[in-house]
Amino acid sequence: MTEPETNAPETEPPGARASGTSPREARGSGTSLPGASTSEENAPRPGAPGTLIRVAVHGDDAGLGVLDRVTWSTLHAVVPAPAPPYGPFFDDRHLPEDYLVAVRRGALVGYVRVAQPIPLPSHAHVLQIQGLVVAESARGEGVARGLLRAAMDRARERGATRLTLRVLGHNAPARALYASEGFAVEGVLPGEFLIGGRYVDDVCMGRSLVD
Repeated sequence: MTEPETNAPETEPPGARASGTSPREARGSGTSLPGASTSEENAPRPGAPGTLIRVAVHGDDAGLGVLDRVTWSTLHAVVPAPAPPYGPFFDDRHLPEDYLVAVRRGALVGYVRVAQPIPLPSHAHVLQIQGLVVAESARGEGVARGLLRAAMDRARERGATRLTLRVLGHNAPARALYASEGFAVEGVLPGEFLIGGRYVDDVCMGRSLVD
């Protein structure tokens, strides 16, 4: 079965550039990958067969921008379709260390962003998935699940005890993936977004990272 788009909207305002809700370039084509750091933090993690998952580096900016644009879809996007001129993928609010990327045969085929949704010390134990993207050519091969599991590991490494996400109500395939990895629905904001002339629910999901 073809792996669906699993992008979850961020908690940023809909007008902001959001990983997983912005543009992309040649659907599923993948882009060439610069050399990765050899630090322990950037060491490759297990993923789907033939796929390595690692922390993003600044050199991934252009490739992730392409991936972001070509996977834009109303299934997950809460912002309009991207249009040139395109800005950089990374900026002061979207740092490479918040992203894990999936690499196959030297090409970027997916990413997940893990960030703190509320920048307060009292909320430091909670991290959030703010975008999960897989190139069309790599769907149905476990890449999304590998990224999701790597995100949970990454969150634990950063001291989180809880991981949350938001997903559009009509994105049933993504919701099924998250549920299969232990995420439960913790709330629903009815009709939170108007997409394609239809009101769409915003579904809040989360899970504990403590065994």
